[in-house]
Order: sequence, then structure tokens, then C-alpha cells
Amino acid sequence: MTDDAPRERAWYAVRCVFQSGWPPASEASCDARAYEERITLWRALSADDAIERAQAEAREYAATITEHPDTYLGLAQSYRLFDEPADGAEIFSLVRLSDLAAEQYLDRHFDTGQECQKAVAEDDGGGFGADLA
Repeated sequence: MTDDAPRERAWYAVRCVFQSGWPPASEASCDARAYEERITLWRALSADDAIERAQAEAREYAATITEHPDTYLGLAQSYRLFDEPADGAEIFSLVRLSDLAAEQYLDRHFDTGQECQKAVAEDDGGGFGADLA
């Protein structure tokens, strides 16, 4: 293959992190800030291409609520999908090394008690889902 041969596009998931502008500091009941992680899907020539496009979309997304805009924090992590997006396809994976035991790890990184989520009814398959209400 020559350097100027067309490259094939692949699917990339990109995770971006935001500080929420809601509720505004003047209306917040505590000093805690809300943070959001969004994963978006991109057909791109490379991880750099996917990240560049995701960051542009992240800045647009952060500004959608004009009264209290979110702040894109500049963190973007990409994952190249091994398969086409489909039912059950892995769309993101991040491996992190830690000295924490499993329960402590989950408590520290995923189940701090400060998440805006609710338990999904067991008849819906169990697990957790986002509580956007």
C-alpha cells in the first residue's frame, strides 16, 4: 500500500467528560458539581480523526443550554470497535490498573452514591439505568 492510498474508515467510540452547568451554583443545594460522561460513535479514518470530530461536537453540546451551559473538560478517550455496531457489540472499553479490592474499586469509580441514576425494574432485566427525570 502506498502512502497516498485511501484509508478505510472504522467505527470509533469517543468518551468526553463535561461539568454540568445545571443546577447553577447560585441554586445548588450543596457544593457538589455534576459531571457527565458521554460516549459518541464516529466513522473515522483514525482515532485522532474521531477524537477531533468528537471534541467539536462536545463543544457544541456543552453550549446547547444557553442559560447555564455545560463545560467540556477537554478529556476525550477513544476506542476502536472490532465489529460493526450491532446488538450486543462492545462499543467502549477502558482498562485501569488499581490497588483497590473489587468492591472498593466500584465504590470509588462507579458507585459513589452521587450518581444521577435509579435501579431498573427487575422485569426490565435488572441493572442500572440513567435517571434523567
